[in-house]
Amino acid sequence: MDEQRQADIVKINLHRLMAAAGLTVSELSDCAGLDQRTVRGLLSGAKRAHSRTLHRLAEGLKIDVNELLIEPAALSYNRFDQETNPLVDEIVRENPGIFAAWIEEDFDELRSRMGVGGSLTHDGVIAAAERMNRRRQLHERLDVVLESSQGDLVGGMIDLAYRQVVPEEEEGQ
Repeated sequence: MDEQRQADIVKINLHRLMAAAGLTVSELSDCAGLDQRTVRGLLSGAKRAHSRTLHRLAEGLKIDVNELLIEPAALSYNRFDQETNPLVDEIVRENPGIFAAWIEEDFDELRSRMGVGGSLTHDGVIAAAERMNRRRQLHERLDVVLESSQGDLVGGMIDLAYRQVVPEEEEGQ
């Protein structure tokens, strides 16, 4: 993504997030530990944010930094998914342990899923969330194993399994 497009996205999202939190420039500057000129420059699109500035803004807004970088068009899809799968939010409230350490993208992925014939059922939401948690756990474990003395062995096994799933002619496409 080019720098100007990123600045525009940050500008739009910063306006949206500040409005949702009811924060002024002064209040955001204080809670993020940033100069008001920096915040104003980001809000006008005249200033491009460094990664440490984005992280400070995210901390001040109590959000994941990715929320500052999400394409505004994706928000309407996410809102549509949320409205068409209202059961997800109810189940999240009832089962907070299943959703510990989830970030907004995880919830967006869950809400975008559909069950047979339409929106997810109660059991469908739980099953999808548990599958997502299991995949996350497997990825975390795989990262550890790949950094160990078993990394080459496991890497070879993954390559072999991959070739069984994805034929060679599809791989280059």
